[in-house]
Amino acid sequence: MRVPSHPTQIRRMLTSRLKQLTPAGPILAASLCEVSKRCGQPSCACHHDGPLHIAHHLTFKDDGKTRTVYVPQDMLGEVRTWVTEYQRLKALTHEISQLTLALVRGHVTDRKRRQGRS
Repeated sequence: MRVPSHPTQIRRMLTSRLKQLTPAGPILAASLCEVSKRCGQPSCACHHDGPLHIAHHLTFKDDGKTRTVYVPQDMLGEVRTWVTEYQRLKALTHEISQLTLALVRGHVTDRKRRQGRS
């Protein structure tokens, strides 16, 4: 993202980002991973060097430890939406932080510029 130098443009971008900050639904701070595994059924083809089954796991931090949770197939679409929403909000928060920092950095320059006009 390109941060403008003029405070009015920064504030306009900041206001726009803040309006987008409302979550569209539940959010989930985790990574969704696809894994291949054997099911353990002796009669299954995966047990005899056939194609493996695809499963999905959520990976997240809990009290400083990495945890993994299995995601059932019927919940996959919903969980994927929650993770995507979290990533969108995280990126948006980063942009808001950059714009706010640009306002702080440019404050002295803007104040001197305004005093010169008076």
